[in-house]
Amino acid sequence: MSDHTTDPALETFVAHRSLLFTVAYEMLGSATDAEDVVQETWLRWASVDQASVRDPRAYLLRIVTRQALNMLRTLARQREDYVGQWLPEPLLTSPDVAEDVELAESLSIAMLAVLETLAPTERAVFVLREVFDTPYDEIAEAVGKSPAAVRQVAHRARQRVAARRPPMQVNPGVHEQTLGQLVDAIRAGDIEALMDVLAPDVVMISDGGGIAAALPRPVEGARKVASALLGVGRVRFSTTSMRVNGAPALLLEITGEASTVVTTTMSAGRITGIYAIRNPHKLGRIADEAPLSR
Repeated sequence: MSDHTTDPALETFVAHRSLLFTVAYEMLGSATDAEDVVQETWLRWASVDQASVRDPRAYLLRIVTRQALNMLRTLARQREDYVGQWLPEPLLTSPDVAEDVELAESLSIAMLAVLETLAPTERAVFVLREVFDTPYDEIAEAVGKSPAAVRQVAHRARQRVAARRPPMQVNPGVHEQTLGQLVDAIRAGDIEALMDVLAPDVVMISDGGGIAAALPRPVEGARKVASALLGVGRVRFSTTSMRVNGAPALLLEITGEASTVVTTTMSAGRITGIYAIRNPHKLGRIADEAPLSR
């Protein structure tokens, strides 16, 4: 990309870059693939006659959506062959992201896992409409459907997401305190203390990508999840508190190396979902704050 900052096309692109990255990431669940989509968006934008563009934001959203849809269809086939459970790539986020409650919810690991159950066009429509409040006619142009068809897709996607929508803990202080209690109970090997912080129907999912050790399938129920967590306590690890995808989370390190990012969902002060991302290919960016906005 050129360093000539007086280029109007470049200035416009840079002004919208964090938005474009956020759209691509929400559609793909992968920062690496989102960066590729944003780069492709720049290449296409740079060749556009700028004088013919009435609304640069809408035009750029259309490009990035189309590129992300192409990528998403490719990834859907690849993820069918993924070893074990697939979870999104976690991102270190700024406090500003957490303050935008709707954005933080849409970016959560739990919500992105739900969006993974949608068909590619459903996901694109849901993200553009529900997260970025994009008008139906603009979405229609981006996904190649009529506005009426887009409304139907949006309705269907909302229903599917509502049926699986994870609970959100809106008090970061309570969330962080509960994560601390979880770690203390694991280190102490105290199954009863674990049971105190786990909801009866808690579910734990871990993603090792066939590279790192991980649970082959989701574990359900407080007693089973507690037993699985006690196995973690047999390994010496250190933890760092951080904000991941807009919510309090933990980075587990073993012998100084990033091992696992743990995020959770909570309801009524108890943990309802645990998401452990262990695939090392998904942890390479965890020290770098992601450029997210809407």
